[in-house]
Amino acid sequence: MSEPVIKGMKDIPSEHILGAGTALCAGCGALQALHEIYDVLGENTVFVNSAGCMTLMSVYPFTPFRGGWLYTAMASAPAGAQGVRDALDILLAKKRIAPEEDMQVAVLSGDGATYGMGLAAASCAIDRDLDFLYICYDNEGYGNTGNQTSAGTPHASRTATDTGAEGVPGYKKDLFGLWVANRPAYAATVIGAEPLDLARKVEKAKSIKGPKLILALSPCPVGWDYDPMETLEIGRLAVKTGIWPLKEFVDGKVVHTKTPHPRTPVEEYLKLQGRYAHLFSPKRNDALIDEIQSRVDAYWDAVGD
Repeated sequence: MSEPVIKGMKDIPSEHILGAGTALCAGCGALQALHEIYDVLGENTVFVNSAGCMTLMSVYPFTPFRGGWLYTAMASAPAGAQGVRDALDILLAKKRIAPEEDMQVAVLSGDGATYGMGLAAASCAIDRDLDFLYICYDNEGYGNTGNQTSAGTPHASRTATDTGAEGVPGYKKDLFGLWVANRPAYAATVIGAEPLDLARKVEKAKSIKGPKLILALSPCPVGWDYDPMETLEIGRLAVKTGIWPLKEFVDGKVVHTKTPHPRTPVEEYLKLQGRYAHLFSPKRNDALIDEIQSRVDAYWDAVGD
């Protein structure tokens, strides 16, 4: 970040400030979603950012967030959020800050930390009924360190650590289902390619007190191996194919906010990404493509589509 940019940071409109002067990749789906989330949350938010891709937005001693920012280790963001929330509550109780100076507390974390090593801390925060918003940008791998397989990596995709002919043998963990099982105040899936759905859900989460989850599928040009200009189309196809269901948990029940009908075949989504190229060349793997399609069909059959 150059000196003139730093000096002029306060004059930059908030809609342009995220990502300015950072090392994030062109076409980053996580940054696309975060731009939209930040527009709704506003400046009076403390982001507790676990180690990951989004950490690269901050160049010490500056961050692109106008409110507050705290860096934590990968597994510790929910614990950090507890400390920030407790500190704000103490300041309010002692009248050292006015009620209008109170801030929202939001965790910002990738799928590596969220689906895996940070899951226990998040579960404990839900148990304590912590008033915070957990934002997970899910690029389906450890993107910041070379796209290794995470617990959020989908079946049959290739990663830096699963390079075999059939890709990842396991299956993506159902993080939304795990949160719902813990009965949070609110949980929702979003994607930057559906900004109206995303904005409505973040507005709802903002109005609810207690533990909340915003789980954003975040297409990654580097890890998923596609042209950055395809980010929006890949995001839309994730929804149209039914691979990424848009839904929310509110008032004790799960509701789908967008039902793709008719659904686009999953291969239209898969074939745009190099991480699935082995399913199409040098020989088409119909068995794996059909398996992926069948799992998507079974999901929507179960919800009554």
